[in-house]
Amino acid sequence: MAAPAQPSTVLNELRRAQRANGPAAVLAIGTAVPANCVRQDEFTDWYFRVTKSDHLTELKAKMKRMCDKSSIKKRYFHHTEEMIGGHPEFLDRAAPSLGARLRISADAVPELAAAAAERAIAEWGRQAADITHLVVATNSGAGEPGADLRLARLLGLRPTVRRTLLYLHGCSASFVAIRLAKDIAENNRGARVLVACAHATILPFGAPDEAQLDALVAMALFSDGAGAAIVGADPTSPVERPVFHIVSSSQATLPGTGHALGIDLGEGGVRYRMAAEVPELVRGNIERCLVDSLAPLGQAAASGGGGDGWNGLFWAVHPGSRPLLDSYEAALGLEAGKLAASRSVLSEYGNMLAATIIFVLHEMRRRRQDGEEEGDASQWGIMSGLGPGLTIETIVLHASASCLEQLH
Repeated sequence: MAAPAQPSTVLNELRRAQRANGPAAVLAIGTAVPANCVRQDEFTDWYFRVTKSDHLTELKAKMKRMCDKSSIKKRYFHHTEEMIGGHPEFLDRAAPSLGARLRISADAVPELAAAAAERAIAEWGRQAADITHLVVATNSGAGEPGADLRLARLLGLRPTVRRTLLYLHGCSASFVAIRLAKDIAENNRGARVLVACAHATILPFGAPDEAQLDALVAMALFSDGAGAAIVGADPTSPVERPVFHIVSSSQATLPGTGHALGIDLGEGGVRYRMAAEVPELVRGNIERCLVDSLAPLGQAAASGGGGDGWNGLFWAVHPGSRPLLDSYEAALGLEAGKLAASRSVLSEYGNMLAATIIFVLHEMRRRRQDGEEEGDASQWGIMSGLGPGLTIETIVLHASASCLEQLH
């Protein structure tokens, strides 16, 4: 009679059976923006008119210079002039307005996320009911039940879908969400994770104030949008076609920089704190953080498989602003065109916070598939972005063969 299996052996066998065989990958991407589009060269006039601030001529001129230097052509918003006109409390920073802002975003965020998610699901080729996990990230909410449950209902996901909701992670929320999705997919055989990042900038919207120039910068940069991605391991051929394999994820917080980037939620809405020194902090620290992130992966990943150093990789950098992208280029000696996808998204949409990097992945794939001159055919790549802290997020990607094929 055979001896009974040891408990540790049984547990190890069960654990192996639960895990996926291969690495997680982005299987599909979807994006969406609201209908209200405002050209950047018209935004200053629009903003000062809507906020009844045309009398602040010097401040208006300052914002016009910000917009002119932003490299942004247009942005999209859920809020309209009529909506702002119906909420005079939004223009008085001393007036409590958080409740009204949250009520607006409670509808706007899940609906915008659903539009992006529906496109990702359609590209994925499987049914929404096959999604096992849902990770939602937004800066535009503060309640439960939240945007995750509303999104699950809008998409018709199963009641058993396992949901995670991330609030107020700023521009880095998509990195946190994708990192979580990678861990879920690789440790739960057959898991398919829908990542959705959506934002409505009605929460920080307010009248211009000389004493709060960081708020003016936010008004000149931020916009509304949603990005969605399906993440899973061991893709089912021929339906599922990986776009980017998610090789690794890391995070580094720069000591003594907590003041540089932050988010405050109060009765007047959300305030973004952005110190002018952030680009310089990036320039002085990004290379060291990248070296530390790539070291465990060996030389192939660190050089993109060749001898071109940082230029041997493709780059999906969160386009927080033009100076931030310039800082990456200067610090790493990147060739012109390496950040073309990031600059294009910034130009066409502005900074949509966490959703923006998903737009960059979408644009990067399009360029590779279309064979554009500026498209980057490197197989190894870096996703990089910033979060409160100051925190530098790094995700190493490997482009799949299907990333170079035309979508059908």
